[in-house]
Amino acid sequence: MVMHEAIDGFLSYLKVERGVSPHTLSAYRNDLGQLAEFFSGTPKNKWGKVTEEDLSSYVLILRKRGYSDTSRSRKVASARSFFGFLHDEGTIPADPTEYLSSPRLGRSLPTALSMENMERLLAAPSSDPEPDAMRDRAMLELLYACGMRVSELVSLDMDDINLTEGFVRCFGKGSKERIIPVHPQAVEILRTYIEHARPRLMTGASADALFLNHRGKRLTRQGFWFVLKAHCKRVGIEGKVTPHTLRHSFATHLLRGGAPLRHVQELLGHASITTTQIYTHLTSDHVRTEYDKAHPRSGAA
Repeated sequence: MVMHEAIDGFLSYLKVERGVSPHTLSAYRNDLGQLAEFFSGTPKNKWGKVTEEDLSSYVLILRKRGYSDTSRSRKVASARSFFGFLHDEGTIPADPTEYLSSPRLGRSLPTALSMENMERLLAAPSSDPEPDAMRDRAMLELLYACGMRVSELVSLDMDDINLTEGFVRCFGKGSKERIIPVHPQAVEILRTYIEHARPRLMTGASADALFLNHRGKRLTRQGFWFVLKAHCKRVGIEGKVTPHTLRHSFATHLLRGGAPLRHVQELLGHASITTTQIYTHLTSDHVRTEYDKAHPRSGAA
C-alpha cells in the first residue's frame, strides 16, 4: 500500500468514526505526512517495514531539530494511533510502536449519552412512515443494541442477520468475526425495515447490502454520520454526538446495568480487557473486582 494512501484511510476513520475536529485532523495529517517523508527515500518506504528502532531514530532526529517535548509527544502519539490502526486492520503484521519509549499523552474518549437522550434519539425517526426513516430507526436501534462500529454496521449484508434466532454476524478489525445477540425489540424494528422499507429502496445495485441509501446503493459511513447528526438536531440533543458515542453508550449502559466486564469485552470485539476498561471509563475498583473474580490465584494468601 502506498504510504499516503494508508494515511488517508486512517484520517477517514478518525473523521467518520471518531468524529475528531478539523484542527485535530490537520495535526494528524501534518505529523504523519512528516513521518512518511522521513521514510519515503529509504528502504523502509512501506509501513510494514518500519521497526521500533527506526521510529526511535525518528524521535531522536526530532529532538536534534529542536522540537519541544510537547511537539515530540504529539508526533509519537500520532504514530501510535496510526500504527495501531494499521495493525488492527491487518495491514501490517506487528505494531512497531508497542514498546516505543515516549511520554504518554492522555486519551480523549467520547461521553456516553444519558438513558433519556438515548431514548429520544431512538424515537426520533419513528413517527415518519417513509422508507429512509424506517431504515434510520433500524440502524440506530441495531447500533445501540449491539455496540458495533459504524464501519461494521454499514458493511452488513442480508446474510449477516438472523431474525429468527435474534443475532447479527459482523466482522471487526482485522476481519475478526463475532456473533452478537440482538434483543427482541430491535429485531422487530429491523424486521419492519427489511419487509416494508428496504424493498422500496432497492434498485438492484446493492442487492446484498442490508442498509441502502435513496439511490439503492450501500449506505456509507459518511451517510450514517449525516443521518445521526440530523436526528440529534431533530430532538434537540446538543453537543458532539458521533457514531462512536453510540458504541460507548452501549458499553457504559450495559456495565451500569450489571453486565460482566468480560461479556462487554466480547460484545465490543476487544482483544484485551484493558481496552474495554479504558473505553468504558471503569473505576479501578470495578476492574479489580472483575480481576479478583477471574484470576485463579487472586484469592491466594
